[in-house]
Amino acid sequence: MRAIRLGLIGDHIGASRAPRFHVLAGLQNGVEVIYDRLVPTVMKQGFDALFDMVATQGYRGINVTYPYKERAACRVRIDDPTVRALGAVNTVLFEPDGPRGYNTDQSGFIAAYRRARGDMPPGCVLVIGAGGVGRAIGFALARLGATEIRLADTDPARAEALAAALRGYCDRLAVATGTDAAAMAQGAEGILNATPVGMVGHPGTPLARAAMAGARWAFDAIYTPVETEFLRDAKATGLDVISGYELFIGQGVDAWKLFTGLPLDEARLREALAAESTP
Repeated sequence: MRAIRLGLIGDHIGASRAPRFHVLAGLQNGVEVIYDRLVPTVMKQGFDALFDMVATQGYRGINVTYPYKERAACRVRIDDPTVRALGAVNTVLFEPDGPRGYNTDQSGFIAAYRRARGDMPPGCVLVIGAGGVGRAIGFALARLGATEIRLADTDPARAEALAAALRGYCDRLAVATGTDAAAMAQGAEGILNATPVGMVGHPGTPLARAAMAGARWAFDAIYTPVETEFLRDAKATGLDVISGYELFIGQGVDAWKLFTGLPLDEARLREALAAESTP
């Protein structure tokens, strides 16, 4: 089999481990993987121009990350009705009849949640951030049986758009929106960060530690760094935490299957990644 060419389109992705994930997955199968970091601002191209370029240069597919997931959904055919409803794409395959879009953030989050909490229901959940990853997590929470989802975003229109999509998807689900995450955290069982705040290049936390009191669990979509200020505060408050690294693994496993159809020994891959990050 000839080399498989993949890529990641996003901003602030210099620390992303997605390239190494897929190279290691290829090594398990005796396949060379070329995985490029594609940053529109660095390459001095808009997202659409860069998307068109990779579509014609032999890429099997790409991953898409912040802040382009919703834009990517406008450029692809989406067969899964749930992914069409959530309106964000993080995985694209370039097929002979055109690009097709998928969302492995959604399935990856479900896998991460089940790994950490088993069959425990999410309860009432605050999701901070209603962008691309927030949309995927919101739909995943609906599938996991959340009783209420509170969407906190500095852009009220964006939060309302996601709320409308969630209500249309699951009419039993209570959905509320607002801009004050601290106020909306009161009485929430789960608190989730779906913003870029805390990642490399965006230091800080989207929620003060004091506002976490009374919750039971927390999740941060960020995995670079793995231990964010948000997660440190959640641990200090006594919450059970789910790292964004688990989402990174889950979405990567599902993307690899879409890109190649080849098998993947997840435990072996986790060990290889851990060994590389150990000083």
